[in-house]
Amino acid sequence: MKAMSSRLRTAAGAAATGLFLTHLGFAIAQDKGKPAPAPAKPAAEEEPFWAIGRPKSNADAMKMAPVPAFPVPTPADKLPISKIKLPPGFKIEVWASDVLDARGMRQGDKGTVFVSSLFVAGKIYAIVDKGGKREVKTIAEKLFLPNGIEFHKGSLYVATPKDITRYDDIEAKLDSPPKPAMVYDKLPGDVPHGWKFIKIGPDGKLYFPVGAPCNICDPSDKYAQIFRMNLDGTGVESVVKGMRNTVGFDWHPKTKELWFGDNQRDWLSEDLPNDELNHVTKSGQHFGYPYCHQGDFADPQFGWGKNCKDYVKPALLLGPHAAPLGMRFYTGKMFPAKYQNAIFLTRHGPWNRTQKYAADVVAVFIDAKGNAKMEPFLTGLVENNQYLGRPADVLVMKDGSLLVSDDHNGAIYRVSYGK
Repeated sequence: MKAMSSRLRTAAGAAATGLFLTHLGFAIAQDKGKPAPAPAKPAAEEEPFWAIGRPKSNADAMKMAPVPAFPVPTPADKLPISKIKLPPGFKIEVWASDVLDARGMRQGDKGTVFVSSLFVAGKIYAIVDKGGKREVKTIAEKLFLPNGIEFHKGSLYVATPKDITRYDDIEAKLDSPPKPAMVYDKLPGDVPHGWKFIKIGPDGKLYFPVGAPCNICDPSDKYAQIFRMNLDGTGVESVVKGMRNTVGFDWHPKTKELWFGDNQRDWLSEDLPNDELNHVTKSGQHFGYPYCHQGDFADPQFGWGKNCKDYVKPALLLGPHAAPLGMRFYTGKMFPAKYQNAIFLTRHGPWNRTQKYAADVVAVFIDAKGNAKMEPFLTGLVENNQYLGRPADVLVMKDGSLLVSDDHNGAIYRVSYGK
């Protein structure tokens, strides 16, 4: 039986990889205005963006490719809940299943949980509670990498690599969503690191990243930055430079200072560089990309003549290729006092590393001086060098519990605490 299970898992993984790369090829073709490649044929001869820089002399490296989400959601009774480990007093349960490619999460004023997706689904979901059972509704589909969502004063903002739109009074119209209003349509539209994480800051402005359009390059002034703008799309300005690819940021509840995760370059080494958690103390700071990585070593191609001391050092190193995604400061009241104002941060886990790790949620504790330290919180999703699940985002609910999305399985878990 174990051998059969292993063969089925391998077959499913191969099928999922093919589907993922087909979706990726479609996204790239859509971005370039070309027809999508036929599934039965190889993609364009040019090397895909994620493979640029891969050492062709190494057989192990040449086998690596992005880890796909399963092409269909994992059934609720097959989700890896029993494998997940948490600190004493915490428990985890399946909050919602059948949410294909579940990524970003936001909660509406009436309790609706909105969920985005990325390569596999291209959808936006709305999950409503029906007497203790969750009903999953699809409110938008066939979207172009719609990872970024935000909810504000009744409206749902949705960001793709090309634009940001807004669905007004959405919780009253879940069964017949309105046509979205255009907020901003001048984003570059690149697929590499083009998907967004968006959030409204304490200043009432909408923050969004424009990642580097490459693995490693010296991009133009419109890339590798976090920008902010007024909610009507005006007044766009840069607030962070030297940022390669952030898919999660938040503001400290007391200091109101911005903290963001940053995914560093690939193919330099299996163990270097570390991904970063960064702390912004003033607008316009430069965090090193592409010249300096993890705060202490220069890039072998673009770092010549540069000094790492000229850039802001990371507040915390998160591990090589750990892939930090969603993060939130914890402001609920359910968890023990030690977690108050701590960051819960998802590490999606590396795809371009022979030894898999992370695929977890860590707790980051910050002292009065801004020093950060990291502890494991939700673990257990790596087994036999394979991912059982991959946390993508976290959401602090109104009751103080924590939702964790798992795009690998198409599910959302709820973490609660009770003595």
